[in-house]
Amino acid sequence: MILQALTVYYHRIASADDNVAKEGFEKKEIPFIIIIDKDGKFVDIQDTRSGEGKKKIGRQFTVPRAVKKTSGIAANFLWDTPAYVVGIPKPDPKKDTQKLLPRAKEQHQAFLHRIKSWSEQLVSDIGVAAVLSFLEKQDWRTLFSHPCWNEIEATGALVSFQLEGDRCLVCERPSVVSATSHKKKDTEPDSICLITGEPDHPVRLHTAIKGVWGAQTSGANIVSFNLDAFKSYGKEQGENAPVGSRAEFAYTTALNQLLKRGSQQRIQVGDASTVFWAEKKHPLEDVFADLFGEPAKEDHAQDHKSLIAAFRAPQIGSRGELDPQTRFYVLGLAPNASRLAVRFWYEGTVRQVVDNIARHFDDCTIVHGPTQPETLSLFRLLVATALQGKSENIQPNLTGDFFRAILSGTPYPRSLLSSALRRVRAEREITYPRAALIKAVLVREARYYHPDAKEVGMSLDTSNSNIGYRLGRLFAVLEKAQEEANPGINATIRDRFYGAASSTPVAVFSLLMKLKNHHISKLENRGRAINLERIIGEIMSDITDFPVHLSLSDQGRFAVGYYHQRQNFFTKKDNQ
Repeated sequence: MILQALTVYYHRIASADDNVAKEGFEKKEIPFIIIIDKDGKFVDIQDTRSGEGKKKIGRQFTVPRAVKKTSGIAANFLWDTPAYVVGIPKPDPKKDTQKLLPRAKEQHQAFLHRIKSWSEQLVSDIGVAAVLSFLEKQDWRTLFSHPCWNEIEATGALVSFQLEGDRCLVCERPSVVSATSHKKKDTEPDSICLITGEPDHPVRLHTAIKGVWGAQTSGANIVSFNLDAFKSYGKEQGENAPVGSRAEFAYTTALNQLLKRGSQQRIQVGDASTVFWAEKKHPLEDVFADLFGEPAKEDHAQDHKSLIAAFRAPQIGSRGELDPQTRFYVLGLAPNASRLAVRFWYEGTVRQVVDNIARHFDDCTIVHGPTQPETLSLFRLLVATALQGKSENIQPNLTGDFFRAILSGTPYPRSLLSSALRRVRAEREITYPRAALIKAVLVREARYYHPDAKEVGMSLDTSNSNIGYRLGRLFAVLEKAQEEANPGINATIRDRFYGAASSTPVAVFSLLMKLKNHHISKLENRGRAINLERIIGEIMSDITDFPVHLSLSDQGRFAVGYYHQRQNFFTKKDNQ
């Protein structure tokens, strides 16, 4: 299903965008171009890069599709590294350059042979003839003396050729494009493609997928059979799952297009490089990343709900481009050695996606300070569960499970609650993102598993009789009494007793109630003392005994009750 959806997406964008490579070609960054005249004489080297320092990026060109490079020698057509183009290997500090030269010479011969093999079809093309003349002369002196050459050799940068006076590469000349596009297999198709169901030649080695964060820079594969344990019935490599050449080109091109640098249809969700697309062009593709990403620095108050509202408006059904039944896909990929692991896959309609995302934001809504954002990005919610608040410490599986639950509208993973509570106990701090996350998990849990139970609200709920919620409120009031009785105190009961109070209340609350009497007696404002006693009495009205142990869900309610009560204190103070 994933590869089928990607194949359909390729045909959609290929028919609408000239910048998408057609079959037999690919978009490639070529940093340097060797310019020659029609007689094959060296003229100049053009540096196509833009940017500064190590962030320089080469211009993209449409070149014949790269061959799959393994440990053997395989040359690309009219573009490659210096080792293939002129037989000069990239320097390796661990190896003697002289030992690298023989292999580089073989690579150069393979490059030359590849061009000659096309000479009959391209006999009339003066660009190809000029390249052959340049390579056969092997007069590299002026080439090697060019100021750019040392950098090309040191970095092993990709190079290609351009005929003097042309505005395109030799491999982009019309005759070359035509010959490459119409190249046919020598034999009839001998297999049925698993993706299209049509006869085609199965691809032995699939094109590498690049752009996945943490994967090899040379790319990795989704479909790969490189160990005997993966093979069946004596079949080799891609023949174990026959994917035709046309479908293989389509799905790999589409996925590389989605993952390319600067793509607006990818976001990073934990360790998963996540891409998304619709079966036909839809505005949701343009805003989906904004719904989960960080707001721009100049727009701290980005309103996610206003974006969602545009797709939930009554007129959505009357506008063709906003068709709510359009299929929408989300794919999360993570590195796994030489392969890519599918971290999560979601398929649904635009209506389902929008409704589920809106429900997610509703579930996460909780009272907060006036300077804090109205909605929290996926990243802010996840780092709230991580050690030291660092993204690299987010549990890998947690990210995918959380994102899948958001898109499908199902209960959040239980591990999300335990991770948030673990950070609360370790750091003894219930932040806005943690409180929002805990509240959201509890709301979904009640909605799906306990429909008759009272859901946790977004602000203080004095009618909530859950023991965990009430004890959380009580703990917040006791801490407030301590703070007001001892202005400027550095450590409160939260720093010493939060972990025990939220998990085994009977062990500490009797002591805390005795300390409360001492703290309230020290308050000079007797009206304030009476008010605190009144709140404590209201909370304790239905509590006869402190429980021995609180379940994980009730520990979450304890945290939310504490957070609600603290926010209520701040709100009252602001209104005075």
